[in-house]
Order: sequence, then C-alpha cells, then structure tokens
Amino acid sequence: MASAAFDTDRSSRTFAQSERERWQAEYANRLAITDLLVVVGAVLTAQFVRFGGLSGDTSLFSLGREVSYAVVSAVIIVGWLAVLAIFHTRSTKVIGSGAEEYRRIATATFRLFGIVAIVALLARVDLARGYLAIAFPLGLAALMLNRRAWRRYATRMRANNQYQTSVLVVGSHYAARATALAFAREPHAGYRVVGICTPEGPTDDVSSIEVGDLNIPILGTDRTVLETVRLTGADTVALTATDNFGPGDTRKLVWDLEPLGVDLIVTPGVVDVAGQRLESRPVADMPMLHVEKPQYDRTRSLGKKAFDFFFAAFATLLISPIMIAAAIAVKTNSPGPVFYRSERIGLDGKPFQMIKFRSMFVDADKHVAALQEENDGAGPLFKMRDDPRVTSVGRFLRRYSLDELPQFLNVLRGEMSVVGPRPPLRSEVEQYNDTVRRRLMVKPGVTGLWQVSGRSDLSWHEAIRLDLSYIENWSMIHDLLIIKKTISAVAGSDGAY
Repeated sequence: MASAAFDTDRSSRTFAQSERERWQAEYANRLAITDLLVVVGAVLTAQFVRFGGLSGDTSLFSLGREVSYAVVSAVIIVGWLAVLAIFHTRSTKVIGSGAEEYRRIATATFRLFGIVAIVALLARVDLARGYLAIAFPLGLAALMLNRRAWRRYATRMRANNQYQTSVLVVGSHYAARATALAFAREPHAGYRVVGICTPEGPTDDVSSIEVGDLNIPILGTDRTVLETVRLTGADTVALTATDNFGPGDTRKLVWDLEPLGVDLIVTPGVVDVAGQRLESRPVADMPMLHVEKPQYDRTRSLGKKAFDFFFAAFATLLISPIMIAAAIAVKTNSPGPVFYRSERIGLDGKPFQMIKFRSMFVDADKHVAALQEENDGAGPLFKMRDDPRVTSVGRFLRRYSLDELPQFLNVLRGEMSVVGPRPPLRSEVEQYNDTVRRRLMVKPGVTGLWQVSGRSDLSWHEAIRLDLSYIENWSMIHDLLIIKKTISAVAGSDGAY
C-alpha cells in the first residue's frame, strides 16, 4: 500500500513542474554548446593571430622534444571546458540571474590560467606569452557576453510567460509579503508567486496580500501546503519565517515534495546579504547559516581606486565630444554658468563640490522651500517630477543623465567612485540616523544600485536599503554589472526626471 501511494505521488507531477525541468535542461544544453564554440573560437583566434595558422611548435624541455601548438590548444580547450563544468557554471541554481554565474566563470578561467602557468613552469614548456595574452582575456570576455546574450533571451521568454518558476510562498503574513516583494523586484529572475500559505490561511478580512500592483491570493494554511501545490501547479515552495513550522515539519515537507518533483527553498530572513557572505555550517546535524561580517575596507582597496581612475579617464576621453556639445547647449539656452557645483558629503563625512552641467535656472536652490509641498520624494530627499526650475535643455540632459557626466572629474580628483551610494546633501546627512550614516563609509558614486533600480522612482527608504546593501556586499563583478545596467537604464531614460 505504501509503495502504491508513493507511485501515485510520483505520477502526480504537474505540467508546470515537468515544464520547468524541460526548459532548464534545454537552457543548460544551449549554454554548453555555445560555451564550447566560444572557447574553441578564442583559443584558435589566439593561435591564428600569434602564429598565422595551426602551425607553430614549442619546446617541451622535460621530454626533450617539440610539441605543436595545435596540441597545446586542444589541451587548453579541454581543460577550459572541464573547469567550467567543475565550477558548476551551468548549474540551474545560478544561471539566468545574479552575479554568481559570472563570478564562477571568472573564477574557473583564472584557475585554469594558474594551472597552465604552473604546468608550463614544472614541465619547462616555453609557451608564447602573446598566445596566452590573447586566448584568456578574449575567451573570458566572450564567455561573459555569451551568458549575457542568453540572459537577454531568457528575459524575453519570461516576458512572454515562459521560462518561469512558479512559487508558492509559505510563512507569516509579514514574512510572506517580504519574500514575494523580493521576487517582484527581480522579474527577470523568472520567479512568479502563484499563491501564499499563512498560519491562519484566508479569512473574511484578509484573503490576499498586496505586493506592488499585484494581489496575491492566500490559498491555504501552512498545514495544507501539499494540497495547495497540487491546486496551483507550483514547482517551487519558498518557506520563510513562521512560528508554527518546526524542523520536523520542514523535514516532512521535503519528503512530501520530493516525489512531486517540487523544489523547496528556505528564506532565512537574512535580507540584502550577498551569497558569498553566507555559508552553511552543520552543527549537531542542524544546518547553521553563518553570515560573514561586511568587509568595508574592500571598497577602499587599491584595485577599486585604480579601476575608478582609469575608467573615469577613458570615459572622459570617450564622451568629450558629448560634453562639449552639452556645454554649448547649456550656455546658449539660459544665462548663467555651464557647470553647477553643489556641496555634497563624501567619504567619512568630508564635504566636496560635486560638478554637474547646470540644468536649472540660476538661483534655483532658493525656491526649494516654496515648492516643498509638491515634493515627490520621500524622507529628506527633494524630488519633483515637473520642476518649473528646470530649463528646456536641462530637461533633455536629465532625461538621459547627461547632466551627470562632469562627475567623472570628481572621480579623477578622488572625491567620488564610478560606482557607489548616491552623493547626499549636507541637509540630508544632518537627518541621518546611525544606520543611514553607514553610507558615508565609502565614496559616493556616479552610479549605483539606486541608479539601476528605479532612479528617481525609488522611495527614500528603498534607496537607502540599496545603498547599504551595496556597501556591505561590494565586489568588482558587482560594480561591472551595475555599470552595464546603468548604460541600459540611461539609454532608456528609465525613472529619470
């Protein structure tokens, strides 16, 4: 009888669950094929550029013989594909969203480079530096672009309600809403909440939970999860904070979901902590989630300073024609200086003069008090969607964030970073509490998480949350992703006014 019941559960896998497994396998297979093409292309390109073809030999002193670079290329190709597999760069847990996929690709590639260097040294292989200097950077960049292209494809599919992961959230009203809101903030990740189970279940007063523009129905209690999974066809259950669900209940839920092919993810209530700072450590057969302390000093590292300087110098040179055109437009549109200098508070609370193209009429700051009733911002931040102080040219510059281009000069002077928290006014800082004041532990940025997550559309509290999350979870890969997203957001003038 027990075996029959188990087989019945096995056969009750929903269409949504089978569909998820199908598209995930299809997506991973496509990544494997294109990864192969990219690696082969990068290595062969390096060989053709360096040697003009498949010819060329290198000395293998340990064996006293010459080895063709075609053999070396084949070994590197096989090794590269192997480390991509070993580091699980195509795991369904990381592909399609977040920085972890890119981090694993970079880690795998640098590890391979290190292995090749060590083997070449020990085996006394005289490898041409130019060959490696082309193959590895070209291959790494191409792998990143390949994954980015597939993410764009997945995003388009998800916009058409494909490549979706259907999620049933289980937890208290507050925790369930927070989890659903986190999924809603990242629609491109493909998590679609189809229902919620709370300890009380639906009542006459509360039958749904509002998350943004959505009203997600409460379909059951935390004791009817299995029935609700079958009802909704969810392929993933997200278990969040609930007082009524103990370790034994979680274990039983895992057993119940396993024959259905439904995944269980547990959200521990730790928000805005990057994955690299979380580590599971079993203690007495109980998994403990260890949260590493924020490494604030990493944001002041020599590597970040060097990146800021060289990126700002290159960007300033590249956009100089645009800046000249903007300066002429500002000067001819309205009387006053080309640049607007505003005191902002930077690293460790030190003030500096932030430079922007002037987008308002002269003495616009004197009219802030009169317009305060029409403030669209929250907290101490003043924002106004149809600000009468903005000039016609200024409105265009703001739409595409061109007024902020002179801030690269602040970066070159060491007052700002390319990526960081939004530079605050002194009047804002005076209203900071101890938590918000942590924003001053790093240099403010020309762009940041706030810039790529809604810009002017963000509430004050949401902007603060994003800035603090950036500071505590900084990584160079994250900076590069923010820069890429900034270019897309600015090109689409998303959330700017």
